[in-house]
Amino acid sequence: MLRTALRNVLAHKARLLMTVLAVMLGVAFVAGTLVFTDTLGNAFKNQSAKGYDKIAVVVESPPDEGLSDETLKKIQGASQVDRATGRVEGFAGVADQDGKLIGNGWANAGGNFAPGKDGKDDEYDFTQGNGPAKADEIALDKETAKKGEYEVGDTVRVATNGPVKEYTLAGVFTTDDGAVNAGGSLVLFDTAVAQELYLKPGQFDTIKVTAKGGASDSAVLSAVQPLLPKDAPAETGTKLADEEAESIKREMNGMSMMLLSFAGIALFVGIFLIANTFTMLVAQRTRELALMRAVGASRRQVKRSVILEALFVGLIASVVGFAIGLGLAVGLRSLVGSFGAKIPNGPLVVSPTAVLSALVVGVVVTVLAAWLPARRAAKIPPVAAMSSVHAVASAKSLLVRNIIGSLLTGGGLALIGAGAGASDGDAGRYTIAGGAFLALIGVIVLIPQLSRPLIALVRPLLHSVFGVAGKLAGQNAVRNPRRTGATASALAIGLTLVTGLTVIGVTVGQAIDKSTTDNIRADYLVTMANGEPLDASAVTALRKAKGLEAISPRQNGSFEIKDSYRSVSGVDPQGLQEVFKLKTVSGSLDTLADGQLAIDEKTADKNGWKSGDQIPVTFEHDGKKTGKTLTVGAVFEPNEMVDQYLLDTKVLAPFEEKPTIPEVWVKMAGGETKANEQALVDALGDNPAMSIMDKQDIRNLFGGMINTMLNIMYGLLAMALIIAVLGVVNTLAMSVFERQQEIGMLRAIGLDRSRVKRMIRLEAVVISLFGAVIGIALGSFLGWAIGETFRDSIPTYELVIPWARIGIFLLLAGVVGVLAAMWPARSAARLNMLTAIKTE
Repeated sequence: MLRTALRNVLAHKARLLMTVLAVMLGVAFVAGTLVFTDTLGNAFKNQSAKGYDKIAVVVESPPDEGLSDETLKKIQGASQVDRATGRVEGFAGVADQDGKLIGNGWANAGGNFAPGKDGKDDEYDFTQGNGPAKADEIALDKETAKKGEYEVGDTVRVATNGPVKEYTLAGVFTTDDGAVNAGGSLVLFDTAVAQELYLKPGQFDTIKVTAKGGASDSAVLSAVQPLLPKDAPAETGTKLADEEAESIKREMNGMSMMLLSFAGIALFVGIFLIANTFTMLVAQRTRELALMRAVGASRRQVKRSVILEALFVGLIASVVGFAIGLGLAVGLRSLVGSFGAKIPNGPLVVSPTAVLSALVVGVVVTVLAAWLPARRAAKIPPVAAMSSVHAVASAKSLLVRNIIGSLLTGGGLALIGAGAGASDGDAGRYTIAGGAFLALIGVIVLIPQLSRPLIALVRPLLHSVFGVAGKLAGQNAVRNPRRTGATASALAIGLTLVTGLTVIGVTVGQAIDKSTTDNIRADYLVTMANGEPLDASAVTALRKAKGLEAISPRQNGSFEIKDSYRSVSGVDPQGLQEVFKLKTVSGSLDTLADGQLAIDEKTADKNGWKSGDQIPVTFEHDGKKTGKTLTVGAVFEPNEMVDQYLLDTKVLAPFEEKPTIPEVWVKMAGGETKANEQALVDALGDNPAMSIMDKQDIRNLFGGMINTMLNIMYGLLAMALIIAVLGVVNTLAMSVFERQQEIGMLRAIGLDRSRVKRMIRLEAVVISLFGAVIGIALGSFLGWAIGETFRDSIPTYELVIPWARIGIFLLLAGVVGVLAAMWPARSAARLNMLTAIKTE
């Protein structure tokens, strides 16, 4: 039986090619993901270990305060310590020759150059010049200097959270710093300058300690801890390296799970292609298998022979897929690097787990998919050798299938509906996910029965438009419902996911877009490029901008109500209503200027508050709590641009040592114009670290991520759709092979080659569109259900069915059918008429 199985695999190379391709793509994705994440994890782990290689202990500053120079000197004098270095960290953005920010904002860092007695700082290797020794000098990492085309001695414009300043470039260095590796930049200042920029004179964020002689990390830690101020955490370099490695591993696991989930979808789709292929092969070999039974082969042996064929196919596909996966891992690494992130150098890590996982996945999926066809093959009676009639499904088996399919579909749809109506959005989404799985399985079970009535609706159209070729295509599409259903299922799964994601993405994106359009009067939004708060000096500078009509900074604050902390937005009462469209339910927003509180309607209703009510609150500053009674001056409709509580910034000022201002909203006379934007740029001193967004940029900020995520999902799901296309090709190729005699007869009675091709193409289009319609219908329902769970959190939510995109999906499904039919149609048209007629 082993020889027979191997012979059958070699005899049906072309027919099994599509199956090999399907398994190969899935395995390649699994292998590529595992190797890619292992490689990245290992590279970052090694880099992390290298970063802490010489460091025995790291001391962090206590909450809300720095480590003093006195603490540093005490540590330096400890017997076990060779060297202790104070470090200061913060944001620093470097402008290029055109004044634009180098790097991606969030990874642009600043630090201090801390030379030892030898004049060197062990963390940085200088390739040109030296570290900054004066207040007006800086050093840049090599990558940033190269991007900005800077040489030692050049003047460089650098922005921190305050105004932009000019410095002389003293040196260029190389580093393994995480900011640079993430595609950002690193600026080194003289220690005193860094302290003034980021902390206070004589204070540090961290102190890094190296051991003297052969002292262990734990011994150094024991020597250092008694010297530290209260609440200042200290840890060994070894432990910190391990923690950082573990953190990297967790981050890699998240990305790995996402990529593997799409590999799983691709393999799930591939199961239908594999099962369909083996079902057709078994049906074609009915006589052969019956003869094997007649000459003494048992049912178990027949079943085993088909399973062995699947095993061979799975092994071949897994090995080839793994090799392709290695290439995919290298490609992914290059792709990440093309986005600006600098991945540490390191070897490609091919772990035994990755190899075994890829091989097991490929072989197990193939064998499982072939199990049902193998079981059917074992049931072929020896008497079937006398006839070419294939086994027909019994009425009982069809009835059982329909009952199971109906129960699964009905139960799944009921769960989806229940999840959509759930009060807890998170719990509702889990319920919908379970219902979607059941409904998808149910539809797959029912899809052969659904094929007849649905395809029957378009058969008259096919006949009237395409004549005899169209009529034959419609009849052929429903001739074998199981085969049609299995082929359409692959497309249905892919398009269910694509359509569901599209409905959710377009609906949420439009809700966010509507929210920004309906709620904002401002022309511009000013923020820091790195996401950090703006310095108060930026607000002062903006107030002097030429053509300014209104300005309202949004300041973060908090107070305590009934032992619960609440976020509050500090605003400028004069500019608030000029930059936002806030609708009052009761009271007046003008009362903000009198120190009164404004609350959104939802919060007010939840707590039973109304205009005029007195609310006792507690502010905290420097560890001291101050009680205050605020009057509710206004209740306004919820607005995503502000917090649920609003106060004048003057009320918050006494309780904030330094105001936290994440954004400033600006309205200009004349609206959005190049001149007005330039006026804001000039007011801010042409600061490269500050982002000035117009209304379109604001819409992109809030809704752009949705479109980006959709495009990523489309790209990942494309593999599942490619496998679905292979399924259509395979089905048509098998169908043409089975119908050689029939096609020969049609040619003999006058059906020319062009109409034979048209018949095959139309059959493919009908099957593809059938699967697409099922997938789009189920995907739209899923999109609606998931969207309902977001309704409470997005006030402007309103379901949007993206008809244009759905039309494109249907068009693409038709194109898929035409492309998939090219080879089978060509094969059918080239059949020799007489030879085909003689075929059994």
